[in-house]
Amino acid sequence: MTPHHPSPSEDDSMRERVEALVREAAEASQHVGTGNMAGRRRRHVEELALTSLKLLDDGLDAGQMKLLELSMKEMRRAYRMFNRYRGVRKVSIFGSARTPETHPDYHAARQFGQLMAAESWMAITGAGDGIMKAGHEGPTRESSFGLSIRLPFETNANEVIAGDEKLLSFRYFFTRKLMFVSHSDAVAVFPGGFGTMDEIFEVLTLVQTGKSPIVPIVLVEGADAEGKPLGYWKRWEFGVVENLLSQGWISPEDPGLYEFASSPADAARRIQRFYHRYHSSRYVDDHLVIRLKRPLSAGQVKTLDAEFRNIIKSGHIEQTGALEAEGEHPDLPRLRFHFAKRAFGTLRRMIDRINAMPDDANA
Repeated sequence: MTPHHPSPSEDDSMRERVEALVREAAEASQHVGTGNMAGRRRRHVEELALTSLKLLDDGLDAGQMKLLELSMKEMRRAYRMFNRYRGVRKVSIFGSARTPETHPDYHAARQFGQLMAAESWMAITGAGDGIMKAGHEGPTRESSFGLSIRLPFETNANEVIAGDEKLLSFRYFFTRKLMFVSHSDAVAVFPGGFGTMDEIFEVLTLVQTGKSPIVPIVLVEGADAEGKPLGYWKRWEFGVVENLLSQGWISPEDPGLYEFASSPADAARRIQRFYHRYHSSRYVDDHLVIRLKRPLSAGQVKTLDAEFRNIIKSGHIEQTGALEAEGEHPDLPRLRFHFAKRAFGTLRRMIDRINAMPDDANA
């Protein structure tokens, strides 16, 4: 059957009707807001509605249509839940579902989650057993999100998170991973198998390519009777990362995107240190804007400009207030520069340098 392609006049008529419907729905909503933000939200909903209507003419089969429908529903439900906890720092905890409760890795994950909760962080992990259950036990149910995936051999949530409103069930791995990454201010990875490798490489790839903001990615494991790490992550680095480096498949600065923790307490300290002065970042046009909790001195800004010239495309680093295009955190000072959008491991090193600079305004 030959698909029907709407004429320009049909497209215009459809858009007008969709705009009218969205406008009516927006007027009845309590969450659209006012001003430019309300207009932007309406336009996004209009485009979503128009895209959905165009599916009728795209020749998709029932399975493809079902995937689009269910993935949209999963994302909407998850965003609604996470948005209730805006402003609360969250750490994603990855690791094996097969880790026994007697294993040192299990104890380490539970202790790590407890330490982060003591600093008012929430934990995001899966909903199964092993490291996921430990990641819930440490911070407790109240400070935990559980993102379960429907699998033939893993269908039930662990006893800590079962029945909680923050337990979210996903049919698709890609929507689940999106929620892990997009809501995390840090990532802690414990030893695991294929699934854990998939998760750590997903995070590293997104940060390495600039598709996700830089966050601390900390590799954690249990310890032996003498308190020494069991060695999983060092073997992983030798077998995987050093092989990639020797072949030239990753850049020398890329291993700087993650760090090893000697203990759960060390992992928690490393994450807290990342946010000592650094707050967040975003792009405004061609410039990267780094928001700071406290300003730097003119001399410190000059030092950064000199040390990190290789990732500045043009111009210099300057300290500013909030830019007109920004709507969040207007009270925080900023560093703005024309970032080359490469060598994100070096950008991570720059953030570490910012955090290490003393608070003395005369420094």
